[in-house]
Amino acid sequence: MPAKMPLKRGLECGLTMIELIMAIVIISVGIAGILLVMQITIKSSADPMISKQALAMAESILAEVMAKSCQGASCTGSFVETSPTCANRIFYDGVSNYTCFSGTPTSNVIQGSTTLGGSATTLQGYTATVTVTPMTIYNTISTVGIAMFKVIVTVTGNGISVSLDSYRSNI
Repeated sequence: MPAKMPLKRGLECGLTMIELIMAIVIISVGIAGILLVMQITIKSSADPMISKQALAMAESILAEVMAKSCQGASCTGSFVETSPTCANRIFYDGVSNYTCFSGTPTSNVIQGSTTLGGSATTLQGYTATVTVTPMTIYNTISTVGIAMFKVIVTVTGNGISVSLDSYRSNI
């Protein structure tokens, strides 16, 4: 009977159990790292949308205020607000009418659901305050001042706050 020839180890192919386990661990750590980065990216990608919604609301309210008349030194229109809840916003015809939305008491704010046409359900979590401050601007040539109003619209909600300001005069 012929003698058995020993097999050469150099011809064997494949991986050992330890090599397979190490490969699985390394691939798992890599995938976990990629998923962590994706989670952070997805979580922060909603923030621009929230910022844009707040900014759109602030721009809409500021444009509404600035479109009103500014007659006389007080920039008041012919309408006088008599409701303590500022419920007559649709009738405001002067810039100073918006001082009602100062946030004091806390119910005197513009609700997001009543902005941008009144059907903006995506703005329900937002509120806005309007500050109208009288001021006088002097130039370097004349000592006569120009009566102006600084209008500040501040929108808060969903963990964000946006403020826009502008100036209005009766010139």
